[in-house]
Amino acid sequence: QLQVVESGGGLVQPGGSLTLSCAVSGLDYFAIGWFRQTPGKEREAVSCISKWGGTTRYADFVKGRFTISRDDFKNTVHLEMNRLKPEDTGVYYCAAGPLMKLCEAQDFTSWGQGTRVTVSS
Repeated sequence: QLQVVESGGGLVQPGGSLTLSCAVSGLDYFAIGWFRQTPGKEREAVSCISKWGGTTRYADFVKGRFTISRDDFKNTVHLEMNRLKPEDTGVYYCAAGPLMKLCEAQDFTSWGQGTRVTVSS
């Protein structure tokens, strides 16, 4: 069973920054996606990165604010989140899969437990 472990969530003020991390053993075999569940909404894709990092995708609502990156030597993917808004509040999930197609949940087979992000003053 592949382990996917998120970390880095917490409380941050509007306009602030937070970086989430996702640890995946054998990362270089996997594409990675970040998804979130915000209050009152269904789970949605935030950002994805292909194997070896050649392709990244972002949801429109985070473009220009969030950056996804991967370090295969450290088996870690980061999601740097800047200019956070209250509507970014939610549980953020990392997921791993063999291939990134459209950055949708169906691309990914192993999911973490999530890390909570709260943007509030």
